[in-house]
Amino acid sequence: MKFDIITITDRAADRIKEIISSDENVLGIRISIKNAGCVGVSYVVEKVYEVNENDDHIRSHNVDIYIDKKATLYLLGTEMDYEVKKLSSGFVFNNPNQTDECGCGLSVQLKKADLEKLALDKS
Repeated sequence: MKFDIITITDRAADRIKEIISSDENVLGIRISIKNAGCVGVSYVVEKVYEVNENDDHIRSHNVDIYIDKKATLYLLGTEMDYEVKKLSSGFVFNNPNQTDECGCGLSVQLKKADLEKLALDKS
């Protein structure tokens, strides 16, 4: 059974399209995680100018999304959204593998996805 590592909402897709349309050399976006903050890691979203063959790739809403292989097990089952608030806007990750977050919301703690549970949920 095949399922995407990450899904994106219509709002996230629209924002990604805006980002990549501003630069004709951009192929899509790349999602990764990096050590940061007070509880563990932060999500990183960056433009892709050259495909890294080690990355996982999905295409959703006519958008190419590349995922750092090292982040895959931590992102399985995640929904990426885009949120606009009064004083800020940005991508939001609704990740079932998140176990904690810092008070300011800049870093999160993640565990590896439970592959057995994911398979049961998709059946």
